[in-house]
Amino acid sequence: MAGVEALPTKLDGRILVSPIVHRDQRGFFHETYRRNTYAELAIREEFVQDNHSRSERGVVRGMHFQVGAGMAKLVRCSLGAILDVVVDIRRGSPTFGHWEAFELDDQNLHQLYCPIGFAHGFCVVSDTADVLYKCSSYYVESIERGIAYDDPDIGIAWPDLELLPSPRDAAAPRLREIEHDLPFVYEP
Repeated sequence: MAGVEALPTKLDGRILVSPIVHRDQRGFFHETYRRNTYAELAIREEFVQDNHSRSERGVVRGMHFQVGAGMAKLVRCSLGAILDVVVDIRRGSPTFGHWEAFELDDQNLHQLYCPIGFAHGFCVVSDTADVLYKCSSYYVESIERGIAYDDPDIGIAWPDLELLPSPRDAAAPRLREIEHDLPFVYEP
């Protein structure tokens, strides 16, 4: 496939994308998104919103998801480096509560597709990082939810840094406290 390739992941339903990057002494060029190419990788959402965050070393953002119709994301790091993490929160999934992490940075230029039914978050491992992501639905504060980034039942292995969550993320509930309210159901 021209432009990108899907890399293997452990959890069903997510796709790690590696772009074809054209590099020379002047820098690089690559397509960051081409709808028909991504559709061939089973990423068929119509993305309706783009977000951009800048954060410093140790900042943790997550683990977030949106209820209702849900929200899929296509995440990339355009400056610096992050550890990007997803947690399967689909009731009935054989990997419910399992997590997987990927390094996204401005060198590998990988992108992570986080489908509906997964919580998403990241930690900045460089001095500064710019994270950009496409969303399949509009952000609505009243239906945004989260689970604790440090939930011991999930056991995410965050980098050995002083982690800096927002007050809201630091107070998020454990997965087992909200699992019966989750609208996401695993469909094999």
